[in-house]
Amino acid sequence: MKEQNFKNHTQLVFGWHGLTFFAILAVLIGSFINLNGSAPENKYSASLICVIALICCFFFAYVRIFALKAQDRAIRAEENLRHFALTGKLLPAGLTVSQIVALRFASDEEFPALATKAAAENLSNKGIKLAIQNWRADWYRV
Repeated sequence: MKEQNFKNHTQLVFGWHGLTFFAILAVLIGSFINLNGSAPENKYSASLICVIALICCFFFAYVRIFALKAQDRAIRAEENLRHFALTGKLLPAGLTVSQIVALRFASDEEFPALATKAAAENLSNKGIKLAIQNWRADWYRV
């Protein structure tokens, strides 16, 4: 496995982010074209297909959102424990979840100082990632 860094840390799953997204988009567009061009006696079934396509869109979005929320909670707990193990104190209270998620890439040596700096300067998650000198890979989050 190659070394992870800021430029290659994002992960896309082709089957989900590519195929599934475009398949749902095609169904959504096709369902509204079908609704627009259908005969009056077929409007009800065509509108039901549109509703199903919209439900698929919401499903696609919320499945991802819910999975990321669960991962964020786990990362927040892991990084709080790591900070406590390294410093004997919990993470600074001013850190947001997105900042903590970005801090997971920092090595143990720079993690406590970077956490303090992120809280004091209200660094963005991108700013935190760019400030990391020794990248700690996370291959599990997708």
